[in-house]
Amino acid sequence: MLRFKLQTLLRVIPVLFLSLSLHPQFRFVNAQLPTGTETSTPLNTAIVQAGKKYLGDMSDFPELNDEQYLGTLKTPGLFGQMTPGNSMKWDATEPTRGQFTFSNGDAIVAIADSAGQIMRGHTCVWHNQLPSWVSSGGFSAEELTEIVEEHVKGVVGHWAGKMRNLLTQTPISDSWDVVNEAFNDNGTMRESVFYTTIGEGYIATAFNTARAADPNAKLYINDYNIEGTSAKSTAMINLVKSLKSQGVPIDGIGLQGHFILGQIPNTLVQNMQAMTALGVEVAFTEVDIRVELPETEETREQQKADFNKVVEACMQVEGCVGVTLGGFTDKYSWVPGTFPGFGAALIYDEEYVAKPAYDGIVDAIKGKSD
Repeated sequence: MLRFKLQTLLRVIPVLFLSLSLHPQFRFVNAQLPTGTETSTPLNTAIVQAGKKYLGDMSDFPELNDEQYLGTLKTPGLFGQMTPGNSMKWDATEPTRGQFTFSNGDAIVAIADSAGQIMRGHTCVWHNQLPSWVSSGGFSAEELTEIVEEHVKGVVGHWAGKMRNLLTQTPISDSWDVVNEAFNDNGTMRESVFYTTIGEGYIATAFNTARAADPNAKLYINDYNIEGTSAKSTAMINLVKSLKSQGVPIDGIGLQGHFILGQIPNTLVQNMQAMTALGVEVAFTEVDIRVELPETEETREQQKADFNKVVEACMQVEGCVGVTLGGFTDKYSWVPGTFPGFGAALIYDEEYVAKPAYDGIVDAIKGKSD
């Protein structure tokens, strides 16, 4: 009987370890995967020296309460810009009409200030994360237009002139994502409460109000799946061209950059050149490259090549001012909760170990293609 049990265990144990090794939650597997080797090169320092404005990160709470996360984020030269993931959105800043709450946003600005990082405000008008009083209020076009004006003025105006480097007392407010995700993937306007009630004019209203609230901030329209040439990117170009012809103050187009491994468009440079030809700047604003789990040596090498391709495209376009990552560690990535079966989308793993993707960014900044 004892011999039988021993033989059974010897058969079961290898199977058990194989099963565990394939499970993405078991971190010891990552020790067998390739890691980054260029971490002595701080990313923001390198990209600024190469002529761009910043390499940044999108962060928010709860990760900013994590001491290890915060320490990495504030590593000298690593990140030069910060975008709050949620704390400046409508539901966070005006949950009740006319009653603004800025505490979390102020805390993020203070962190960026202390680290000397440029701030990007995100975002004023978006169809998502709206309080119900906005999304289900049943307002007329005139009423909702006034609400948009009040909100944009309140939020942008609150931080105008307050985002300053504590060391140099120079302004660090770089830009605002004034309007976010206005289009469907087929290039038609998204039927948000703003579009269905006001029409396309809500976009001009938001930008005009933002410029009045902060004349010094760069004002962006931001969207996903516009990185390469497509019906959606063409619609964005046509909209920006129309806005500029009307005298609407728009300064930039944000390319979110939520990519799938191995599916980076080949038309990044061509598309950004068409955008900057309109007289606006562009930036990658939320870059992550999601992987079908589990990670392997091959997926990590492909991810390195993909990050390289994205950053290299920005380096090739004069009007691309910088790159912001959609977070830096897989520990706090939004991807697994939104795309089941996918994850590992960022340049550090859950243990804060740099992946080859880090090297891919360094190589792109130095002019090396993968």
